[in-house]
Amino acid sequence: MFRVLATGYLLLLSFGLHAATESVMSLLDNRFRVDPSIDQVTFVIYRTDNSKPVVLVRPDGKKYYSSRNADNVRWYQESSMDIISIDKPMPGPWQAVGEVSPKNHIKLLSHLVLDADEFPNKLYQTEQIKFTARLTSDGKPLVLRDFLDRVKLKVTFTKFVENEASLVKEARPVPVVLGEFADDGAGFDEQAGDGVFTVSLPIDVEPGKYRVRITSGNGVFLRAQEQQVLVYPTPITATFVQSRKAGTPHTIVVSGEHGMIAPNSLAVHVEHQAPDEYVTYIQGQPEDDALQVSLVAPYTGELGDYNWSAMVYATDASSQRPLIFPITEQSYSVVEDLDLAESRRLQEEALAEQKRIAAELRILQEREHERLRSIIIIVVGNVTAIVLGLLIWFVIRKVKAKKQAQPEMQLNAPK
Repeated sequence: MFRVLATGYLLLLSFGLHAATESVMSLLDNRFRVDPSIDQVTFVIYRTDNSKPVVLVRPDGKKYYSSRNADNVRWYQESSMDIISIDKPMPGPWQAVGEVSPKNHIKLLSHLVLDADEFPNKLYQTEQIKFTARLTSDGKPLVLRDFLDRVKLKVTFTKFVENEASLVKEARPVPVVLGEFADDGAGFDEQAGDGVFTVSLPIDVEPGKYRVRITSGNGVFLRAQEQQVLVYPTPITATFVQSRKAGTPHTIVVSGEHGMIAPNSLAVHVEHQAPDEYVTYIQGQPEDDALQVSLVAPYTGELGDYNWSAMVYATDASSQRPLIFPITEQSYSVVEDLDLAESRRLQEEALAEQKRIAAELRILQEREHERLRSIIIIVVGNVTAIVLGLLIWFVIRKVKAKKQAQPEMQLNAPK
């Protein structure tokens, strides 16, 4: 068993109210003594709704506040409650000042012990286990409801890495929370408020080696215990074979891996739901020393969506440990049979139509290409004609200008 022990004792003190001033502040001037042997103590203090947190006064007069206190003090507060946990408290008379509720009392919890189940060294991926932890005070179950509701026990799996503490924070594996405990009488928890916390823990991690931590913490009550475990691949396989013929049932085959699952230990419970939400329950066990269970699910040919889920119970071959493997909900559909000849004809028609559209598109593209080419030829021809015309005009003009200049030169010649 995991065991974490805080020495001390359990004490319940009721405090008388003194006449309040106009500020309606009540002084809790009754003193309560902390014995020198106490290593850790937790105060549970009730206040009136929406009042300020109390002030806790140490034997030497030093005051602790919810907003500022020493490193060995952890403070959890709500609108009507303070839970204060102190490691190695100073021995002697303590005092609290605050606006108390009509309950008018403080509870001191010590000798707090957290016992948790020990994990098997070998776990299987996808299996589900019932895991419990217990809180006791002075050897008796701790049943203080207000405290239990705020403990928040949880289980985390962290991939095992050698010398993890030497790695930088960014390189360390991230813990995965697989479950949170509850003491609410629901699910696997047998009785609410009895100090026994239970979690239905799914081993939903990849196979490998892990550090498992069982922790409890509400900001004031902190406990942790670590264990190394190995997670093996799931030894259970489930296969669904769907029928295609009305009146012929579907088949569900569940098998256990040889050497991992004890022969003849399988027991399978299946819930099969039809489209009208009618549920059929199917159960079965293997014959002789077999490691396989074959079940049938009815099939009437009704169209629609179906689903099925299962719970597989088995025994570990080496340790004889009971095993539970939930098979999550699976779904399948039943649709109308296809007319293959009609389907082929429709496909051929669709293919021919695609070819026709492609041919028309190609013709249009060729026409557009020819039109663009014609436009280009016309534009180029016009530009060429204009350029040639301008060139011819320029040459003619130059020739005329030369002819007109020659007579003038003759008239001006000397005799």
